[in-house]
Order: sequence, then structure tokens, then C-alpha cells
Amino acid sequence: MKNIFRRTLLIGLLLSLAVPAARAAKGPRKSKKDEVVTISTSLGDIRLVLFAQTPLHKANFLKLAATGFYNGTTFHRVIPGFMIQGGNPNSKDAQPANEGQSPENEKTIPAEIRPELTHQRGAVAAARTPDFVNPERRSSASQFYIVQNPQGTPHLNGQYTVFGQVISGQEVVDKIAQQPTGAANRPVTDLRMTVKVEKMKKKKITERYGYQYDK
Repeated sequence: MKNIFRRTLLIGLLLSLAVPAARAAKGPRKSKKDEVVTISTSLGDIRLVLFAQTPLHKANFLKLAATGFYNGTTFHRVIPGFMIQGGNPNSKDAQPANEGQSPENEKTIPAEIRPELTHQRGAVAAARTPDFVNPERRSSASQFYIVQNPQGTPHLNGQYTVFGQVISGQEVVDKIAQQPTGAANRPVTDLRMTVKVEKMKKKKITERYGYQYDK
């Protein structure tokens, strides 16, 4: 009887050790939820998801959105057939001339350029300074752009970090890109945004917006 009890105890112990080991071998458990980012403008709403493959950019954007950083910033550069760009805190003031400039001593984010994340229509990517001053291709801490071109902008692949995708409201991106502009491709009328984040089940995101997650 004692031997049977010891064997049973030993088998139970081995199983208790094997289950965590098996889970570890499979890697971390994927979350069943994701964040949906909604960018609201006077022309409508744009909804995005951010990629798990670019964790630094995703965490940074969500943090800025949660603190209200983007509220009141504008899409300060729009080019039809190309992209719309926004998120510069300088765009909150009444001096349009400084909107294309990054704030002094702005922090940057290490590049997370991945070959599978391309500049397709609706791709969300981080703006940055040129290679000659930024050979590591580090990203701006806040400025981003959304690809408007129906064919995408493949010439930018491998050069900028793509970290998200529009899942709803691409027609709003098109409207923004078509707005009349002045110097430096700045819209004549301010296109201010507010940004909010909502946690949602991935299954619901797929059902509501048609976005497919990798399995």
C-alpha cells in the first residue's frame, strides 16, 4: 500500500512539473483581447489595431493615448495618393510653422522594422528623422502616418517601423488626404484629433471589423 501511495505521489509530482514545462515550451499564452484605437476627427472616425510584433511602439502609442497626449494635435501633413501624418505636440499651439519640427530633446524609439509588416493601404507607421542624422532609423516618440495610397507605399518598406493597421475608417483617411493644403502640405483647415482606446475581444474585433489575427 505504501509503495502504491508513493508511486501515485511521484506521478502526481511529475505531472505537476510537466504541465508548466509544456506551457513554457509553447511560449507565452496569447491574449484573447486587444486594444482598438479610435482617432476621432471632424471628418469621421478611424479605428486601428497595433501589432504585437512591435511591442515598444505599441506600448508607447497606447500610453500616449491613455494620457490624452494626442487630444488636440492635428494631421499637419497630408498628401493625396501617399499618406496623412499627425501626432506632433507642436501642432497644439497657434504657430503652424513649427508643426513639421519635432520638440526639442524629444526622445526616440528603437526601430522595430519587420519584413512581414509592410506599407499596405491603411498601414500605421512611425515618422522619423532622415538617415543622415538617424542611421539607426529610430522613430519619433509620437508622430505617425497612415498610408492612404490604394496600392500602398512599398518603397518605404524596410525604412520605417510599421506598427499598426486601420481596421475601419479608411474612407476618412481618404477624405483627410483630399483636404486643401498650403505650405508644407499642411491642411488649410485644422484637422484636430482625439484618441481613445478600448479593450475588446479579438473575436469581436474580427466579427465587427473583419480584421483577421494570425493564429
